[in-house]
Amino acid sequence: QVQPVESGGGLVQAGESLRLSCAASGGALSLYAMGWFRQAPEKEREIVAAISWIGAITYYADSVKGRFTISRDNAKNTVYLQMNNLKPEDTAVYYCAAERTASGFSVLTTASRYNSWGQGTQVTVSS
Repeated sequence: QVQPVESGGGLVQAGESLRLSCAASGGALSLYAMGWFRQAPEKEREIVAAISWIGAITYYADSVKGRFTISRDNAKNTVYLQMNNLKPEDTAVYYCAAERTASGFSVLTTASRYNSWGQGTQVTVSS
């Protein structure tokens, strides 16, 4: 089972951009569906975006559509979350999750479907 490791979080102002990366240790991500989740203080963890391991199928939460882009580079064993036009309400700890799927077109959008999680990276957006 792979172990995701997130990086790229930080403090930015509203309207700015960040790119989060999720690298894998312990194996190749190429057969894993991947997801980005976030959790703000006193709120439940929520899906942000997800991608199939073939990379052809993606999912976005309504709150980030048009602003965030999930992508993957299986050769680099890394998944990315490009976040543009950030808003204060995007402030949260962002987690990367991985789950091996039989189909390369499977997209998993619920946290309970994933068994491998990173430690999270803090994203703070000031107004």
